[in-house]
Amino acid sequence: MRAADPGEVTVLLQQIGNGDAHAVDRLIPLVVDELRRLARLHLRNERSDHTLQPTALVNEAYIRLVSDQARDWRSRAHFIGVSASVMRRILVDHARRRQALRRGGLGRLALDAVERCSALSDKKAEELLALNVALDRLEQMSPRQRRVVELRYFGGLSAEETAEVLNVSAITVKRDWLAAKAWLKGQVRQHQVG
Repeated sequence: MRAADPGEVTVLLQQIGNGDAHAVDRLIPLVVDELRRLARLHLRNERSDHTLQPTALVNEAYIRLVSDQARDWRSRAHFIGVSASVMRRILVDHARRRQALRRGGLGRLALDAVERCSALSDKKAEELLALNVALDRLEQMSPRQRRVVELRYFGGLSAEETAEVLNVSAITVKRDWLAAKAWLKGQVRQHQVG
């Protein structure tokens, strides 16, 4: 599989946005490795034997991404940033289902749903939900800082790539990144103590 040319990815994303179904077939081989890398980043602290594998996360995220025909894709970095956000939401939903199962709040579920929810350890599910709550609070205070965290931490983008997506300077991204990390650390710690 050849390395993805960012310009080619951007053109294909724009074609998808314009309704070209064939562009999806050409995009898959160009972004699948990057999406797998993102999935591994998201799943890096999970149990090695869990049922949610990077491939399953990539597949679910990709389906959500390409079905959003109305999205105006600006660049490869924008696609990766949105991909990171989608994967985070999938994992948060997964953690919520896990917590609901633990509390017996979902009633009778199919066996495969129970297995999918067992992918997250209880501790990791709680941490992910605490981080999600903190990110929601950060969104209220500074939407840009929340996007910086999403792009840098969940998307694995560099400060320069993040700056490109957000249309700000790399210095601003670095400043936001430091401030957001410190604030989030305090929020998550407070949630775990409380």
